[in-house]
Amino acid sequence: MELTAYKAMWLFAMFDLPTDTPAGRRAYTRFRKALLKDGFTMMQYSVYVRHCASDKNAGVHERRVEGFLPADGEVRLLRITDKQYERMRIYWGKMRKPAEPPPRQLELF
Repeated sequence: MELTAYKAMWLFAMFDLPTDTPAGRRAYTRFRKALLKDGFTMMQYSVYVRHCASDKNAGVHERRVEGFLPADGEVRLLRITDKQYERMRIYWGKMRKPAEPPPRQLELF
């Protein structure tokens, strides 16, 4: 098996879903709650992120997200490594902040 299969990954879910009708708002809420239930946290509005123990584990969560995609709107999934995540530049106003560290908890799967 490839060594990269065991690298910790970050899985981003970025979405733009219609909320101009009651049905659209319900679909948006269901999708957002499903992301949270699957361990994603909100990074920014419509950008959620989840730490995954490996590339294989990230694939499991991608398939879960694909399973609860709403009928309308756009959803993008992106995998990046811990090293790429560490290189993220985050600003609060003009002040630079460090990227959040990966979770220290043990993941069992």
